[in-house]
Amino acid sequence: MTNKQSSTHYKRDPIEMTICPFETSHAEEVCSWIYEAPYDIYNWPAWEQMKKDGIEFGDPVLRAAQYAAVLDSQQKLIGFAQFFPLTGVTRLGLGLRPDLCGNGLGPAFTRLIVSEARRRAPKNEIDLEVLAWNGRAARAYERAGFHITDTYSRKTPAGYAECHCMVYEPAQE
Repeated sequence: MTNKQSSTHYKRDPIEMTICPFETSHAEEVCSWIYEAPYDIYNWPAWEQMKKDGIEFGDPVLRAAQYAAVLDSQQKLIGFAQFFPLTGVTRLGLGLRPDLCGNGLGPAFTRLIVSEARRRAPKNEIDLEVLAWNGRAARAYERAGFHITDTYSRKTPAGYAECHCMVYEPAQE
């Protein structure tokens, strides 16, 4: 008998993820998510405030046009995506449920969202922005096929911060 364990022992089963329309119930749930510092910059305002102000997914027209929910095999919300249209580009915004962050799901989650972006606008370039200090997210995006093309300062809810623009490049087959 040896003390060696198969490398598959450490591999988790991949989580099944599907994309569906971003319903009001999903929006309300996302607004209840609480990210720990320093990721708390990604916390959303209360759902009632989002609806009242008509901002982002609080606007039903914008929610239907640009947002999607990501569900697991039990139809539980695990994240969301925004597909923001620019000329010739689909800019992604995405969020993973806080208790799932840092568990290695980011690359698969991002690849699923990229697939949906390609389905929606096949000729568009796909990019995203990530705060420069958020190495955890940047590494997940790199593993999903993105690379940094630019770094600049932009306004955030906490003031100006350095941000990377990352562009998706599909793997050569």
